Amino acid sequence: MSGLSQITSISAMNLRSVPHRLGTSLVIVIGIAGVVAVLLSVLAMSMGVLKTVSGAGRDDRAVVLRGGAASELASAISRDQGLTIMDAPGVKRDATGEPIASADTITLVDLPTKAGDSWANVTVRGVGPKILQLRPEMKVVQGRMYRPAVNEFIVGTKALSQFPSLQVGKRIKFMTGDWEIVGAFESGGDRHESEIYGDADTVMSAIRRTGYQPVTVMLDSPAAFETFKTALTTNPTLQVEPKRESDFVAEQSKSLTTVLKVIAYVVGGIMAVGALFGALNTMYTAVSARSREIATLRALGFGATPVVISVFVEAVALALLGGILGCLTAWLFFDGHVISTSGGGVAQLVFALALTPGLIAVGVIWACAIGVIGGLFPALRAARLPVATALRAV
Repeated sequence: MSGLSQITSISAMNLRSVPHRLGTSLVIVIGIAGVVAVLLSVLAMSMGVLKTVSGAGRDDRAVVLRGGAASELASAISRDQGLTIMDAPGVKRDATGEPIASADTITLVDLPTKAGDSWANVTVRGVGPKILQLRPEMKVVQGRMYRPAVNEFIVGTKALSQFPSLQVGKRIKFMTGDWEIVGAFESGGDRHESEIYGDADTVMSAIRRTGYQPVTVMLDSPAAFETFKTALTTNPTLQVEPKRESDFVAEQSKSLTTVLKVIAYVVGGIMAVGALFGALNTMYTAVSARSREIATLRALGFGATPVVISVFVEAVALALLGGILGCLTAWLFFDGHVISTSGGGVAQLVFALALTPGLIAVGVIWACAIGVIGGLFPALRAARLPVATALRAV
């Protein structure tokens, strides 16, 4: 009998005997399923944050902050500087010759969450009159647009889903007065859906601020960024740092996504060690229980290599089953689940967990790696098992 035939025969026999060792086999399956589910749940958070934040970035838009500012909240740009930035070469203009840009002011408002047992900060962004031209992906889906010089807000749909006080038609306390929520908007699932928008001049008056924070402009084309950047950085009246919007949002999300990935792999690694010991114990038990069976096969002429591979096949098959179960659990309970967090200078960020095919592949590979390592030493033990000693065992 060829080596391949021996491997196939012994592996098939091992797998058929799994139901007779159901309890010990489930230790591997459930242990690895738990590892994969936890790993994927945290990685899905990281992917959800990345999709939400990076979705706002375009190469034909540029964000300008004060030089050295790490975030929009830390920036400060005067009105005169804002006008100079928006009038710079490379900025796209509408049919009337006005620059398509928005000089924003940003603050935070504390609101009760959907659960009702806590409060969280929500970003209030005062924006310019060209905001819908600057962000064509932004659509008012409920109610109407706010009016300038009136205490009115529109709210992103993700913020709306997390804060009951932001329902269209309600009023919220903002600074010294009540502001009405007159509409809700979508913007392609990006971070701006976690924010509240209002007229910049009206918001600035309410918070008694005289300057802007970020200035965002639409460029004539992605290639126009260098012209725009040169004009700003060589202007002695400005001390600002222009960035492509795509680069800016990637920087803002980097720290949070990195932390989530580290947490995922640290927690997943600790759990994987536990699952690995479970797999080792189970496979050692399986080999011990079949010692006479393995010895009989060896006595009949089956080689050591097919025995080793057959133990590997069983371990990896159980691990793969656990990995699939873990992926299915993560998909059922976490994919698309909306949660909120804080960080990166953007206050409350609402995002949906995203379980991508790439993450599922990571989970399956992680499971198979545990199975391979867990089957290694038991497989070697099976191959080195003395035939005469095993045959005499009861």
